[in-house]
Amino acid sequence: MIDRQTVERIKDAANIVEVVSEFVTLKKSGANYKGLCPFHNEKTPSFMVSPARNTCHCFGCGKGGNPISFIMEHEQMTYPEALRWLANKYHIEIQERELTDEEKREQSERESMFIVNEYAMEYFEDMLHNHPDGVAIGKQYFRQRGIRDDIIRKFQLGYDPADRFAFARAAMKKGYKAEFIEKVGICYKNDRGDLIDRYAGRVIFPWIGISGKVVGFGGRKLDAATKGVQQKYVNSPDSEIYHKDRELYGLYQAKRAIAKEDCVYMVEGYTDVIAMHQAGIENVVANSGTALSNHQISILHRFTSNIILLYDGDEAGIHAALRGTDMLLAEGMNLKVLLLPNGEDPDSFARKHTASDFRQYIEEHQADFIQFKTDLLLRNERDPLKRANAINSIVQSISMVVNPILRDTYLHDCSQRMGIAEATLISQMNKFIRERKGQQEVRPVPQERPQQPVSQPKAEKTGPSPVEQMIIQHIIRHGEKVVFENVAAEDGNTYNLSIAQFIKINLSVDGLSFSNELYNQILSEAVAHSADPGFVAERYFINHDDINISRLATEMAMDKIPLAESQQPRNDVETLRQRTQHLVLDFRMDYLDRRLKEIRREIAAATNDAQRLQQLMEDFKDHSELRNALARKLGSNIIL
Repeated sequence: MIDRQTVERIKDAANIVEVVSEFVTLKKSGANYKGLCPFHNEKTPSFMVSPARNTCHCFGCGKGGNPISFIMEHEQMTYPEALRWLANKYHIEIQERELTDEEKREQSERESMFIVNEYAMEYFEDMLHNHPDGVAIGKQYFRQRGIRDDIIRKFQLGYDPADRFAFARAAMKKGYKAEFIEKVGICYKNDRGDLIDRYAGRVIFPWIGISGKVVGFGGRKLDAATKGVQQKYVNSPDSEIYHKDRELYGLYQAKRAIAKEDCVYMVEGYTDVIAMHQAGIENVVANSGTALSNHQISILHRFTSNIILLYDGDEAGIHAALRGTDMLLAEGMNLKVLLLPNGEDPDSFARKHTASDFRQYIEEHQADFIQFKTDLLLRNERDPLKRANAINSIVQSISMVVNPILRDTYLHDCSQRMGIAEATLISQMNKFIRERKGQQEVRPVPQERPQQPVSQPKAEKTGPSPVEQMIIQHIIRHGEKVVFENVAAEDGNTYNLSIAQFIKINLSVDGLSFSNELYNQILSEAVAHSADPGFVAERYFINHDDINISRLATEMAMDKIPLAESQQPRNDVETLRQRTQHLVLDFRMDYLDRRLKEIRREIAAATNDAQRLQQLMEDFKDHSELRNALARKLGSNIIL
């Protein structure tokens, strides 16, 4: 357990801009910051970060919160895990006792898997630097590849000795359970039930997720052992914490450089990433031979809109350059391609050139993707059918480009180079766009439901009404403010009331409450803390330990449309008092409207019960009179 005092220190230290910047590239926008939402795929930034409130909020998907809830949501952590993450970031020491064996067993499966992976990385790293075979074989392999010791340490590379039972023995001796060793994929069981090391005799490349946790491993056979072996690399199988199509190798080490350079290089393999780091180019990641996924593109887009595909110039490299590129264009990425000279890959090329020479070569030889594809597919092509197919493929890629001006420029350029009328290309491009939109608009046809009898009342939608939402927003923003003075009470005394206290008293007199229990809890806590020195409702609820209250308060505190200072609503005492009174009356009106609808449904269902029908008619009359009187008080003379 983390003591309350430490929790408060963590909350005080956590700066929302610094925390979010670990995962999203932010740009100043007035008094706030703006970036692409990390929780859903978007091309136009709608994710706002408020330093003043120490909160973030997406106006597209609605997610956000304070630093703790942001980390919980983004990293799929529990509340204590998020606190530990922030404590580590801000160097706040947490005194915790050693977990007992029983507590270790009770830890979540996901966390247990991360713990096993962390141990495995340390084990492989230790084997590389301290085991005789690690030094003589593993480290020698890296040095033959020209990888310096500081880069080996930076990527926490390792070695797994040839004994296929060694890791499982060592891990279980340390108390790690066979169940999780198998689930993360480091070991698998043979027919006898023994745990067999998947990476035995290989050098190890840990996959470190964007948050710094070890999610998986890649193991490579040493050069002397790869003769006749098709599978040089073995990667972690999919698990609860590792999905290859959701990870990018080197992103954890590259994310700051990507944001700083506003550009990312995409290469194929581990050693390509490592070699480029060694050459001084750090904004580089690898997808390790798989086609790019939408999730990977979305992650990269948080940091930059500019991507350069950097592959060797052979057939495999060309194929890799063409793979997934339409998805990159569709996501609004500015895409360029660089093919290295034949026989060179980023690893070998980086080892032969200085960082400045490498950068100069990239600058001089990178090509816009559409130009690259045009040159590639139409070069020396004379067959009319093949040319038509190639042009179709190029136009389809152009149709994916988000920027309409850039799209038109590409079409004009292609028309000039191909000798085809621009109108023809535009017509074909529009066809692709229409077809794509038609596919996106297809929706599953709902099954027909049996028709209900006319007399059966329709079910009312559940959830808080707009009036309830406005009241709870008012409480969160201003609940602590005392705007009602000298209010007479039944005991003969007069009291000064905060907004939260006034609302609570008025609802209680009529026996009313919110339909949402979270709203009732917020009102109760706002009343309970009204007398606390320094209590500010907005700050209190945004930093609430209940993540649901924190998220709700963050959403309620953020203005959906930022207003100029001259357009901001007045919040003086008189204005707040009038607004509070009006909201309470609106709530009563809303309650009466909903109750009248309920009575109407009950009347429709009670046609065969004369006594019940008579009682309902009287109830309807009483509630209608109350509603009409309230309407007149609000200035709306509506008679039912």
